Amino acid sequence: MAGHSQFKNIMHRKGAADVRRSKLFSKLAREITVAAKLGVPDPEMNARLRLAILNARAENMPKDNIERAIKKALGAGGENYEAVRYEGYGPGGVAMIVEALTDNRNRTAGAVRSYLSKNGGALGETGSVAFMFDRVGQIHYNPHAGSADKVLEAAIEAGADDVHSDESGHVIMTSFADLSEVSRKLEAALGEAETVKAVWKPQTTTSLDEERAVLMMKLVAALEDDDDVQEIYANYEISDTVMANLTAA
Repeated sequence: MAGHSQFKNIMHRKGAADVRRSKLFSKLAREITVAAKLGVPDPEMNARLRLAILNARAENMPKDNIERAIKKALGAGGENYEAVRYEGYGPGGVAMIVEALTDNRNRTAGAVRSYLSKNGGALGETGSVAFMFDRVGQIHYNPHAGSADKVLEAAIEAGADDVHSDESGHVIMTSFADLSEVSRKLEAALGEAETVKAVWKPQTTTSLDEERAVLMMKLVAALEDDDDVQEIYANYEISDTVMANLTAA
């Protein structure tokens, strides 16, 4: 979503990086545990687990943490998490999809509803905004993976749908169904990706003024801080002028 990383830079202060990393590791571990429990605990035979481990490695999650998360899925008892998708609207009519892994649907639904209502939004029914997004695969490589031409050639050979390269790296898009296979072929050609994800890509975007942008910033921060929330997707965009004003404030 446009402006997301910039908002995080505005909101987070010194010392927040360690807290964020701890929360991120917790969420990555939860996804690994769920993936291992739903399938076999072998990433070569479990596509979801393989992607979860790849993303954990991309965030420099220690190997011991990854192995512990897998072993947790094999143990008797413990938490039973389920994947839940929430849909609704943020400030300014921004369409939002929030994905969570929770052991208590009522708790998580209540929290998401509260975050939205306190920041100019509202929780909707399942399917209320999903039609405004496409479910696709997204693979990100850092700039050192190769030149734009090299990555483009590898992406074409792997069967990807689109590639965007700039100074921040290479983003390769593929269909949701082909994500695992395309990522395997790209790994053989370019090495391990920074992230490999199934994402909700907005079909259109909604521009926010400063007032609504601040509300969206607070909403995203609240959602990210919730242990149950895994991913947040929204179709908003922030103009350079509004972003500059927020940064200077």
